[in-house]
Amino acid sequence: MEKITPIKKKICLLGSFAAGKTSLTTRFVYDRFDEKYLITIGVKISEKTMPPLELTENGKFIQHTFLLWDIAGCDKFDSVTKNYYRGASGALAVADLTRPETIIELQNFCDRFLTVNPDANLVIVGNKLDIFQTNDRTLSDLKKAAARYSAVFELTSAKTGKGVEDAFLTLSQYIGAG
Repeated sequence: MEKITPIKKKICLLGSFAAGKTSLTTRFVYDRFDEKYLITIGVKISEKTMPPLELTENGKFIQHTFLLWDIAGCDKFDSVTKNYYRGASGALAVADLTRPETIIELQNFCDRFLTVNPDANLVIVGNKLDIFQTNDRTLSDLKKAAARYSAVFELTSAKTGKGVEDAFLTLSQYIGAG
């Protein structure tokens, strides 16, 4: 393998309260899950180095270190929130599959995020797959939300770990060297 170029990227986790943003981050970074719900106040920052990624256009290898900004799911969009978003290369926009209204709310978070970072990459995440009773309407709404932002969507369970790594790997691939 050729020399690997390290690249740090700021990544935001967006979404309504209790959608599972903190649980996804904890599962991804520390490979654990905590049953207790602790509300995020402000922002919590974690870091994880991704596996090397080969850039197909030139055969070079890069390795992202994600600086994960787990942002409280607040309704107001103010200068503090804008500052949290500023400089992000991408975001996981997280909805709770058991609460379909969080998919609608997700669009507000994505719109706000993209006003600050119009070139950022998004991955739409439907979380809590482990307790989701399959519902075609919910999945259709999630697909529509992803299509609205030309994004892909992933289904995850922070509790079991299913799909969590894939969601972050997908985001890493979309960001590439950009």
